Amino acid sequence: MSTVLETFDKWKAFLAERVNQAQASGMGEDMIAKLAFQIGEFLEDKVDPKNGEERLLQQLWQVGTEEERKTMARMMVKLVDQK
Repeated sequence: MSTVLETFDKWKAFLAERVNQAQASGMGEDMIAKLAFQIGEFLEDKVDPKNGEERLLQQLWQVGTEEERKTMARMMVKLVDQK
């Protein structure tokens, strides 16, 4: 995953692929958002940000409540799922 995190554009492309795969397999929006939240929790605990955008997202994630984090996760999914 480290090469995926080198640039924010690579991270967005990676996330977009995963969202598309989830949608193609029949996953609903709520389930995709739940998975995005779980990914955010993992990244906060285990991954050092590789660029300024990721660092900002991590800092926002850290100060957010659980509800705000869920909103951030949904927004990231929306960001990469623009058609």
